[in-house]
Amino acid sequence: MEPEAGPVLYQKLRVWEPSLESEEEEEEISEQLIPDASGPHDSSGNKAGRLPGAWAQLVATLLLLTVGFSLAVRQLCSSGASPGALGAGAPPASGHSHRPGVYHHGAIISPAAECSRLGQELFVAGGNIVDAGVGAALCLAVVHPHTTGLGATYWGLFHNSSSGNSTALTSGPARTLAPGLGLPSALPALHMLHTHFGRLPWPHLLVGPISLAQKGFLVDTSLASALAAQDTKGLCPLLCHANGTPLGPGTRVTNTKLAAVLHKASLAPTPDLSGDALLSLLAEDLGLEGPSVGPRPTLEPALQLPVPQGILFTTPSPSAGPELLELLEASLQSPGPSPAPCPALPQAAVAPRSSVLATVDSGGSVLLLTSSLNSSFGSGHLSPSTGVLLSNLVAESAAGAWACPLIFHGISDDTEVNVLGLVASGTPAAARVTTHALLSHLARPQTPDLQGPTESPRACGQGTLLQVAAHSEHAHVSSVPSGCCPFQGF
Repeated sequence: MEPEAGPVLYQKLRVWEPSLESEEEEEEISEQLIPDASGPHDSSGNKAGRLPGAWAQLVATLLLLTVGFSLAVRQLCSSGASPGALGAGAPPASGHSHRPGVYHHGAIISPAAECSRLGQELFVAGGNIVDAGVGAALCLAVVHPHTTGLGATYWGLFHNSSSGNSTALTSGPARTLAPGLGLPSALPALHMLHTHFGRLPWPHLLVGPISLAQKGFLVDTSLASALAAQDTKGLCPLLCHANGTPLGPGTRVTNTKLAAVLHKASLAPTPDLSGDALLSLLAEDLGLEGPSVGPRPTLEPALQLPVPQGILFTTPSPSAGPELLELLEASLQSPGPSPAPCPALPQAAVAPRSSVLATVDSGGSVLLLTSSLNSSFGSGHLSPSTGVLLSNLVAESAAGAWACPLIFHGISDDTEVNVLGLVASGTPAAARVTTHALLSHLARPQTPDLQGPTESPRACGQGTLLQVAAHSEHAHVSSVPSGCCPFQGF
């Protein structure tokens, strides 16, 4: 939804669906946030008091300039935003404050501050939660090559508050590009998700990631720690000093080959062609004729489990979603105190490295994304023509045992939205953390004040849990451990 002087309007974001394609124009729901400061008008459009001619126009112009400047200064001082963010759609101060992680309109949380900021910029540019989430995922593919990238496998869960439908993004069984190297599916998966549910043009989402790869990004603590623990053979020269030692925090990295691949992908009109832009170059690097069939991610209805408090949604097999629902169903039906201690879920003992992010808007739409290269830095094989690290998720791997995003849509006696999204990294801890966090949420009294998701559920092993919620017309984001993942909102 993406001016005669008048009230400033906030246009509530709604998510596009194919079923809405036949509509001539998406309905805009607007709410007046600032009273008209220009005073009453008569039928001719002149100010009340009818100042004559040029004087009336001059006084009106000065008044509007004064009011506009005052509002801009008040917004800048109250929100701490940069001057460049003014006029981008963020509302003025509403007269009340919130704890960190609570926003009026939308929010995003991810493992990298740069990518959370990019997601916020896409929100402010008029995008919805899918635009913000996909843009942040492409950003993470640049700045966090140890956990995700264009060589990664993706799973996602999207709840559309406008239709009430929940959709799963699935990558299907792991497939092999070459011995020990997984077939990349990130570009077609993310492009498909955006094609069906995004609002901004596809190339707009890649501007930020391309710039980071081309102009450089700073190595953060997470990447530096992974490099320090990794044999850098195969990662040089991209992630090493000239003497072969790994880069440390604050070092600037450029990846011009990856920038070129992202640029080609931004011009691709379809999801399949986005993937082909990468696969053809990878085939040349490996001396292959090229895979006969590219990766085929799909969008399908999410798995559902009705419970007395509402409905649970997750991803289908071969992710860990079905096992997670079985675990939750057993926990909710068992008598005794709640929440139960962290239960065990039969899964692989080894925990693949994975990356997670989440976006939410105040209307109750939620997007959860999780991706993995399997091991830290995947196969450790850096493609010289693309700057992409390939995964070692192959057919023998547990293709989606690390993926179990969960959305809870609560039942309410009134029209209040009550939606919670949980996505964890690490397995087998991921399912235990998710289960315990949901049980803690359901056990907590649901009061009408501005509460977000559970702040500090008891940790169940290693890993990270991202929590997003829509409640009391606000978007809430947090993480466990607290502060591990930067968030942004507006």
